[in-house]
Amino acid sequence: MLQVTASEFVKHFGQYKEQVQRQSIAITSHGRTSGYFVSEHEYNEYMLLKSRSRQAYHLTELPSATVVAIAQAKMSDEHEHLNSLMD
Repeated sequence: MLQVTASEFVKHFGQYKEQVQRQSIAITSHGRTSGYFVSEHEYNEYMLLKSRSRQAYHLTELPSATVVAIAQAKMSDEHEHLNSLMD
């Protein structure tokens, strides 16, 4: 990944706009990365992965129908032998 300072990035934006199609660019400020310049394709890929990520919810955040469905769920009989592990 290419790494450039923010001032360099601003001065040569046109060059980096073309280069980002081949590789992502880390933008630094005062020696620390402050952001990334990525192609549209990489951004769309990131957003897709982000939308598919798992989320955890507190019970109070779930709709009541979902809480009832979870409470009434039954395990398949083929997994009955696993109940002994819970003892």
